[in-house]
Amino acid sequence: MTANGKLTPEDGRDAALALIQCESTLTLATSGDSGPWSAPVYCVCVKGRFYFFSSPQSRHIRQAMHSGKAAASLFHAAGSWQDIRGIQMTGTVERVDSMALSIKVIAVYLKRFSFAREFFPDDPTPDPAAFFSRFKARLYAFRPTAVDYIDNRFGLGTRQRIDW
Repeated sequence: MTANGKLTPEDGRDAALALIQCESTLTLATSGDSGPWSAPVYCVCVKGRFYFFSSPQSRHIRQAMHSGKAAASLFHAAGSWQDIRGIQMTGTVERVDSMALSIKVIAVYLKRFSFAREFFPDDPTPDPAAFFSRFKARLYAFRPTAVDYIDNRFGLGTRQRIDW
C-alpha cells in the first residue's frame, strides 16, 4: 500500500506482475452454444501472454477458437474479502504453432513447474511435436486485450486498468 492509502498506476502494475509470478493457475472462461464454461489451467506468462497446455477437444478451447473471445482471471488465495486481489482480463486464445516459441515456452514451463518434467523423462531438450503427439495436448496462449487489477486492501471493489 502507498503512504496515502491509494493505489497508484505504478503500484497496480507492479502488484499485478508480482501476482503473476506467485500464482500459477489461470481460470479461463469461454462461452458458446453449449453455454458458459470455465477451466483452470497451469500457465506461464511470457512477454504479456499466458501460455498453457490443453486438449484441442476441450470445451474451453473449442469455444474460444469458435468465438474468438475469452476471459481469464488469476487471484491470490484470500482468507477474507479484505485480502482479495487479482487480475481480470478479456482477450483471445491462440494456438501456438511456432516450434521455436513452443520450445522457449516449454523451457519456462518446466523451470516453473518441475513436476512437468515427468512428461519429458528421457529428453533434456523437450521436443514439442513428441509431447503434442504423446499427450494429445497443444500449447495455447491467452492474449489479454484488457487487464484490470483488483485489490480489496484499498477498499471493496478497488479496480485499476493496467497498461498491458
